[in-house]
Amino acid sequence: MATILRNLSYRYQWLYDGISRAAALLVGGEGRFRRLALDRVEIGPETRVLDLCCGAGQTTRFVVERSRAVTGLDASAIAVERARRQVPGATYVQGWAERLPFGDASFEVVHASAALHEMEPEQLRQILIEVHRVLVPGGMATFVDFHRPTVPLLWPILWPGLALFLWLFETETSWQFIRADLVQVMEAVGFERCDRALHAGGTVQAVRGRRSPGPEMPTPETPTGEAL
Repeated sequence: MATILRNLSYRYQWLYDGISRAAALLVGGEGRFRRLALDRVEIGPETRVLDLCCGAGQTTRFVVERSRAVTGLDASAIAVERARRQVPGATYVQGWAERLPFGDASFEVVHASAALHEMEPEQLRQILIEVHRVLVPGGMATFVDFHRPTVPLLWPILWPGLALFLWLFETETSWQFIRADLVQVMEAVGFERCDRALHAGGTVQAVRGRRSPGPEMPTPETPTGEAL
């Protein structure tokens, strides 16, 4: 169930951006937060990157600095239109993350920033299956999201702040997410060489994993979603 503040934050972009920037101060600011997982991934000018659940392009704008082949996907038509206006250097598609409108092996990198905690457990599993499918063999999935604090001495400081943020701006799925182990879920659907880096006393995790390499990389199919 969404809170009133959450609904308002999505209705008014300035409010959402303000909340995001304030929360990102824990890791050194919004720019660093958006790059936490991507900085550990090789991305060149022709690397095909999918920014999953791209919202208004908050992370997309950092990805297009490194690649000319970036696609942003979001279920919200309003978010997609905002992203198209604010970050015109990418292609945008409206669609569902659990039913990605792309052919097999369409991307070298798939990234999601602060989005997976919004998914129900089975929905999250299906999204990861889809991400695995659209990656080329050896392709990389990267995610940055919430995590339970891991520094006991900082729990009196970190837990109240994280809990207040989740209660005010998120849904019950965020609590389910931080109790789960994203790396284990990724490995269960076929990802290999998964690893996790923790930041801000463990409240933020940057996770990555690879689709197993294969002898051939199929030619990607044309997206079937609506490109804007």
